[in-house]
Amino acid sequence: MKNMMKMMKILTLIFASLLLANCSSHYSMKSESGKTLTKVPKWYMNDFSEKKACDTSTFGKNKDRVCIFGVGTAVSPDLNLAIEKGMMIAKAELADIIKGEMNKQSKQFVTELGKTQTKTVVSEVESTIVNLIKDTPVRGYEIFEKDVTITKNGYYRSWVGLRLPMGEFNKMYNYTIEQATDAYNLKSEAKAAWDNLMNSKKDNNENNSVQ
Repeated sequence: MKNMMKMMKILTLIFASLLLANCSSHYSMKSESGKTLTKVPKWYMNDFSEKKACDTSTFGKNKDRVCIFGVGTAVSPDLNLAIEKGMMIAKAELADIIKGEMNKQSKQFVTELGKTQTKTVVSEVESTIVNLIKDTPVRGYEIFEKDVTITKNGYYRSWVGLRLPMGEFNKMYNYTIEQATDAYNLKSEAKAAWDNLMNSKKDNNENNSVQ
């Protein structure tokens, strides 16, 4: 009987441990309340240590590690789409930091209205500012923060923070799409170079044989 009770206690402890482990493996989402968003993650407002977020150490090989940061938030009824949209906005911010260009266009129109003695000058000014981001690589970015909340309408709101390590600390530093493409086309480029060389020799021989 004692052995039976002891066995029951052991099984109960094992079951409780498994239940606790399963519960701890789930992510608990915070719900937003009211008509407006009242709480924003501190890191989203750039309230974070850049050194810590970049994983820069005081000593050692990572002491010179430098990163740039981009954040994004998005809402969607689909969790995966909300995260993907947040990622795209954060990546766009990284690209803007790297290669953003600002263009400004101004137009001014001036005319006179009325008769000779009672003319009125009317002017109209239009100014447009355009932010351009074209073909900017943001390879090797890393997620340093990510959070999800539930809106009052039951939608998912994602919060994404990305970092882009600079120089040799970027994991894609020694491997880029261009290098991969160049290696793939190396055979065709070598053949083209060989053909050009042979054609050049042929032209030289023909010119030398002309009297």
